[in-house]
Amino acid sequence: MCGIIAYKGNKNSTNIILNGLKILEYRGYDSWGVASKNDKIHIFKEIGKIGEINKINLPNAKIAIGHTRWATTGSITKENAHPHLSCDNKIAVVHNGIIENYEELKKNLKNHRFVSETDTEIIPHLIEENINLGLFEAVKKVANLLEGRSAFIVISEYSDDLIAVRKGAPLILGISNDEYFIASDIPAFLDYTKNVNYLDDNEMVVIKDNPTFFNFETGDEIKKRIITIEWDKEQARKGRYDHYLIKEIMEQKETINRAINQDESEIQKIANEINNAFGTFFVGCGTAGKVCHAGEYLYSKIAKKHINFVVASEFSNYKHFLTDKTLMIAVSQSGETADTIEAIETAKKQNVKVISLINVKGSSINQKSDYSLLINAGPEKAVASTKAATSQLALLLLLAYASANRLKEGKLLLIETAGMINDMLNLRYEEHIKRLAERIYENEHLYIIGKAANYPMALECAIKIQEISYMHAEGFAAGELKHGPIALIEKSTPCIILVANDETKKDVLVNAQELKTRGAYTIGISPEYNKIFDYWIKVPDAGDASPIVNIIPIQILSYHLALLRKHDPDLPRNLAKSVTVK
Repeated sequence: MCGIIAYKGNKNSTNIILNGLKILEYRGYDSWGVASKNDKIHIFKEIGKIGEINKINLPNAKIAIGHTRWATTGSITKENAHPHLSCDNKIAVVHNGIIENYEELKKNLKNHRFVSETDTEIIPHLIEENINLGLFEAVKKVANLLEGRSAFIVISEYSDDLIAVRKGAPLILGISNDEYFIASDIPAFLDYTKNVNYLDDNEMVVIKDNPTFFNFETGDEIKKRIITIEWDKEQARKGRYDHYLIKEIMEQKETINRAINQDESEIQKIANEINNAFGTFFVGCGTAGKVCHAGEYLYSKIAKKHINFVVASEFSNYKHFLTDKTLMIAVSQSGETADTIEAIETAKKQNVKVISLINVKGSSINQKSDYSLLINAGPEKAVASTKAATSQLALLLLLAYASANRLKEGKLLLIETAGMINDMLNLRYEEHIKRLAERIYENEHLYIIGKAANYPMALECAIKIQEISYMHAEGFAAGELKHGPIALIEKSTPCIILVANDETKKDVLVNAQELKTRGAYTIGISPEYNKIFDYWIKVPDAGDASPIVNIIPIQILSYHLALLRKHDPDLPRNLAKSVTVK
């Protein structure tokens, strides 16, 4: 969940690192720091946000490392911020992940002085303990000692080498002439290069004049292929928008079309795998989990096929059902979600085939999958997922149609839906939703109901409102109201009703009337007006694609609720974009 960036080249490294850390802010953090090296290692650390800082008090250097920390082990203090140093102050380390055996390792470092509460600090001390082997061998030995998913980068006064290690957490090498960048995410160096090498698990890279890759378990050298990233650096910038979140919401005018612009034979191939599997699981976390849940409904309705949805963190409890005929469809924007990776590893132990829907080529989930489909949403930098979620929904919907041998029909529906979204996302529409936000932002409770595939979207609406505005929001299956939740409704309680123009419409409107009768302020998200609604937000009549169009107004509403409640919509508290730790 932490952000890492390193640089070795001929420019002022501290400026490059500072800019990279600002770009990595979207990953979520509570403190940050930089270490640069000329003859000596120099450190700068701070608590809080980088903000408008444009220069830090470090000497010019050609090699540096930087870090944004999201606290896991140890509280939020300067001492716990990265980089961390060895006792002799000659080795500096930044680290992402959790070292599961750090207490055991720390007990063996009896002659070392620790200044932080973190698990990370044992890394520079362990390297120092073995530095007589040389920096490379010392780092290799330490990499083999650590348990758990992690990644770390080392600079030292013992060598001019820049060394990075991947053991389950993401690291990517960017290459530009005689300059090298290492980061946990591509946008950190996208201003400088699109040429990358992905480190795989149990690999390390040593950068002297050129990078050399090794398997740190065997010591074998590895040859890597340079890959050119297709992302445009302008996609990773806010442009004319005040925040990444609203920019990414508005980009859904294009991203649905990009998601379904796939090789039809490949879509049909995956659909056939689903049809032929003896048990298929849709697996994801958070928003991706709600997408998977909706996919379960879509497959039932369109393909007449039962799919099992499981939250990734719970998947290990289903391992007793898995066979070599089982199929897993893993969904993740980043491709680095720790719980989803663990679910994949559980599946692989039972010889389950894994297909993933991801947004980041070369990510851990991409590498662990038998086959991957890219959703092609482009960089998503706001912590709250928007365009990636609707792109994932579009692909699952397309697969459902392909499983029913109606691929062209599904593609036409989604092309038409994308066109309607393009018409819908305009300034007047946003202003209409902003007026609703102004009416309800002082409320502390808000409820959302939906039915069929719009029930998981009600849950997703609640996630969006919770994480961005910090309002208490809950989503319910519409028919469950009378089984308990309706007791929460009192006069003027805002209640959002997700309506599709299908066989569920009548039942959902009946439930909406029950809310209104008990004093709720009813907000309809629907293709058609109904007198039950106190406030109506029109959405296109998109048929089976209604979950896609119904979630978008709530994304906009969440954004404006956050602004009115004076919260940062891009960086909600306590959250990170890519949850790379359990």
